[in-house]
Amino acid sequence: MRSLFTILLLLFSLLFPLGNCAFAETEKNVQFKDITLTTSTTHLLLFGIIKNKDQEKLVQALHNGIPMEYTFFVKLFRVKKQWADESLANITYSHTLKYDALKEQYQLTLKEQKNKILTFNDLAKALQVMNEINGLKVVEFSRLIPGATYEMHIKGELFEKTLPMNLHYIIPFISLWDMDTDWHTIEFTY
Repeated sequence: MRSLFTILLLLFSLLFPLGNCAFAETEKNVQFKDITLTTSTTHLLLFGIIKNKDQEKLVQALHNGIPMEYTFFVKLFRVKKQWADESLANITYSHTLKYDALKEQYQLTLKEQKNKILTFNDLAKALQVMNEINGLKVVEFSRLIPGATYEMHIKGELFEKTLPMNLHYIIPFISLWDMDTDWHTIEFTY
């Protein structure tokens, strides 16, 4: 009886590993860099870059027909000392990169720009644009109060549910490719 239990426990741990252990070091290598908040004449704008030091396996999957997708999460709150913080923006969008083997081109879809499609012959340039937050309009100035304190939270996730027809539920090890940044928080006074 004990040996049957041990075999089942071993089989379960192989099929459903805890915490993406195989990529624990890689996850630490994915982070935001060069985050900048600036203004236009009407909006608060966000710029930033996700740096991923180990993209070799991801590029190999891309060349094998699995699209690479970064989903960006941006939240802006007005901090209130004795009350719950007021949510001013909650933005989620994605960049999806696909490889066309026949044309030997990379196709990048930018969801925040109304599904604008860019085509690249150079993988490095395609990855650079894919990993950027480039002038995202976070909130209009009319919603900001001068002298108030604000917190912006930013996160990026790679490869969340990118397999067709929900195959990620059938193939549990595909989650080993999931990578994300920690939440990055910027506090500022307007």
